[in-house]
Amino acid sequence: MWFSLLLLWWSVTVLTGNTTSNVFAVPNRPSVLNIGAIFTADSIIGNGLKTAIELAVEDVNANVRILNATRLNLIVQNTDCNGFYGYMQALQLMEKNKEVVAILGPQSSGIAHVISHVVNELQIPLVSFAATDPSLTSLQHPYFIRATQNDYFQMHAVASLIEYYKWRDVVSIFVDDDYGRGGVSVLSDALSKKRSKISHKALLPEKADMATIRGLLSEINLMESRVFVVHVNPDSGLQIFKVAKQMGMMVDGYVWIATDWLASRLDSSDLINKTVVQGVICLRQYTPDSALKSRFMSKWKNNSTSSPNSYAFNAYDSVWIIAHAIDKLLNDEGVNISFSPDPNLRNSENGSLLDFSALYKFDGGDQLLRRILGSNFVGLTGSIQFDSNRNLVNPSYRILNVVKNRMKSIGFWTDRSGLSVIPLHTSSAGPPKLADVIWPGKSNVKPTPRGWAFPGNNTKTLRFGVPYKASFTQFVSNGSDGIGGYCIDVFKAAVDLLPYDVKYELQLFGDGLKNPSYKQLVMSVENNTYDAAVGDVTIVTNRTVALDFTQPYMESGLVIVIPIKTKNSNTWSFLEPFTVEMWLVTVSFFLFVGVVVWILEHRSNTEFRGSPREQAITICWFTFSTMFYAHRETMQSTLARFVLIIWLFVILIITSSYTANLTSILTIQQLATEEIHDIYTLLSSPKPIGFQTGSFTHRYMIENLNVAEERLVALTGPEDYKQALDQKRVAAIVDERPFIELFLSTNCNYKIVGIEFTKSGWGFGFQKNSPLTEDITTAILTLSGNGQLRRIHNKWLKLDNNCPSLSDDSYYRLSLDSFWGLFVICGFTCFVTLTIFFTRLFCQYRRFTKTEQSTHNSGVGTTDQLQTLPPYTKAKSFKKLLSFVDKKEADIINSSIKTTPTTHISSGMQLSPGASSSSPLSDTVVLTGRNSPDRQDRIN
Repeated sequence: MWFSLLLLWWSVTVLTGNTTSNVFAVPNRPSVLNIGAIFTADSIIGNGLKTAIELAVEDVNANVRILNATRLNLIVQNTDCNGFYGYMQALQLMEKNKEVVAILGPQSSGIAHVISHVVNELQIPLVSFAATDPSLTSLQHPYFIRATQNDYFQMHAVASLIEYYKWRDVVSIFVDDDYGRGGVSVLSDALSKKRSKISHKALLPEKADMATIRGLLSEINLMESRVFVVHVNPDSGLQIFKVAKQMGMMVDGYVWIATDWLASRLDSSDLINKTVVQGVICLRQYTPDSALKSRFMSKWKNNSTSSPNSYAFNAYDSVWIIAHAIDKLLNDEGVNISFSPDPNLRNSENGSLLDFSALYKFDGGDQLLRRILGSNFVGLTGSIQFDSNRNLVNPSYRILNVVKNRMKSIGFWTDRSGLSVIPLHTSSAGPPKLADVIWPGKSNVKPTPRGWAFPGNNTKTLRFGVPYKASFTQFVSNGSDGIGGYCIDVFKAAVDLLPYDVKYELQLFGDGLKNPSYKQLVMSVENNTYDAAVGDVTIVTNRTVALDFTQPYMESGLVIVIPIKTKNSNTWSFLEPFTVEMWLVTVSFFLFVGVVVWILEHRSNTEFRGSPREQAITICWFTFSTMFYAHRETMQSTLARFVLIIWLFVILIITSSYTANLTSILTIQQLATEEIHDIYTLLSSPKPIGFQTGSFTHRYMIENLNVAEERLVALTGPEDYKQALDQKRVAAIVDERPFIELFLSTNCNYKIVGIEFTKSGWGFGFQKNSPLTEDITTAILTLSGNGQLRRIHNKWLKLDNNCPSLSDDSYYRLSLDSFWGLFVICGFTCFVTLTIFFTRLFCQYRRFTKTEQSTHNSGVGTTDQLQTLPPYTKAKSFKKLLSFVDKKEADIINSSIKTTPTTHISSGMQLSPGASSSSPLSDTVVLTGRNSPDRQDRIN
């Protein structure tokens, strides 16, 4: 700020001297108003600016609908692009022309920074058509109005391009001034939001010669990134591409993105050989086609031999912005165009010699500024409006690809819709899309360059270290077909998914006689011996410090494996299938069902009758013989048959379960080292522990688990594992799950105990900040999503494990809980059948007792004979009931039939011929027969 004021003082005092203060007043409707124009006429951009501005002033003065009788007078001041002379010439314009109401320009952002301080004090609006530095929009420059696109939006368009092509690191080449630094600063912020970054910022002096450019390009060519964003001045920018072409940096694998300076340079001259920038992507401010643009182009051709660039269009609109604002200002009543000395530019306190009396303040500058910011009309570049940040609304860019001698449009970028193939100013519903691009070094469309190369040599073949294993060759192997295995196939499949070609070779690390040290392999990648480690490399903390690892393509973790042995049989092994409760209930039901069947069959089936001893034997024999379906007794009762059907079903289930569980018990295997159940019991045990040679397990157990090194035994592979466990050289082996699962698939005498006590995975390790890391990670996720990773796994690691289950609960005794439903069904069936049986029996017994009582009461014998009969026993007599139950049902039925004629005899009828003294009712028959005393008395 002080430098600017000192510069103002020097220029005013030297060029004009101490001039007496005056007040300049212009009538309310002046006939002429002066507007200044500051630009570099002999520059690439400034070459056509004068023509565009003059055409605009001519059109404004010829238009009767604007400014009425007031004409615009253009005062042009030619300046240098940068430097002290540019500042001086800009100040000279304002000193010589005190009646200037607005200034067009400057062309340079650097000059705009200094001049804006002056116009702030003098309140003269500064409308720039080419100063694109984003920092000029700050509140520090209220009288600066940008009539062109802000580089803030252009850099976001570049960031969208980089995101679209999935590049992560870029190198920025920019001119070391306000314009270059401001744009690249915004680009860095925009890229960080899209997870990309500027890996190197290459500063170029304002007037760099060929040697300086060559040195700068030589430096960045040694870097990894091959995406270059060039943000320089159009006058010297083409020199960068000429040197790059000479150095072989405009060939396959390189990406060049230029900001809108290149399109302005190419548009301004048709004589430029565009093959120098073949394949470059550049941006141009988008100007829609319209009738106004067509008329402008017709006038341009009549006044200039060159072609207009986008800044010429902005310059044309800048004149109209000022014209519309002045017109609104003049139409307001009471507004005078006046100028007056600024008292702030005088120092009355210390008597300083600083005298700024030559500079006058525009009294209506603030009002004119508000009307400029309120512009709303359609100009050559489209809608002319300003947002709250004093930027033109709807910023948009056309994206071009330089092909041969023309610039081919491949898409557009707008602040609302992003990238698209058509110019939109609304949010786009679909994903970003651009047309095909011809990249440097190609004459036709090819895959997108990967955007990076290993430092120093773009044609370098990458070297990937592969562990040359002596065991577990399913993962990494070296056969007649070259290096292969599960890990290698996964890596090759991932590389095939990359959107660019990768030249690489796999180099074995180790001698193949023993497993190599993975620690040494990681170190070899870290010290640039290899570019990456490819194989079964576990991602652990200390390795991630040295390398960048991809997403794990296989989960892993340390587990414990110990030997198992066949369980020794004992004399009572056959009792183990059932629990004690199950045995007791089963035996009880055998006896219970036997008793139920005996009750149901005893009165009708002679096979269930006999002496008490014989009947007890029959019950036991029958019920236990049903276990083998060997019972020979034939069921007579329907109820007994129903009970037997249910019982045989229960027997079928119980015997089948017993047989299956007994088979499992007699062949089951159990842990031989029962004291080792997990990592805690292993650590508390003093026994030796085996691990795979070269694995991180050795270091992990020493440093993380505090296992004494003398307990650890290095083992080579599966055969060594087996021998060490069988010979009891180790009590357990600690290794990663993929290796152990492969080992157990062919060895059934060993078992994993506990759970994984680490969680990790296998990945591919690359050098730090390698772009391949993220791309391979994305490819691995794609392989996992489309199922190819599983197919590769099945190809190499399909584990056909026919070993029986080896868990601690591989068998268990069957308890009552598994069968209580069957027993309930069987018991309920027995209860129902017994209820039916005893109901029938009770009914028979009642009929029997009633018949017997009736016969007894209707007897016809004499008193003496009746006195000789045994006393009558009541039906409720328990002995009588047992006697009735024990009798055969057929006998009861026959007895009932014989009692039927007895009633008739007692009425005087003859005894039935079938009566027998052996009948249970024989006593009654005698009393009522032919020889009864009563009968004899009547005969006598």
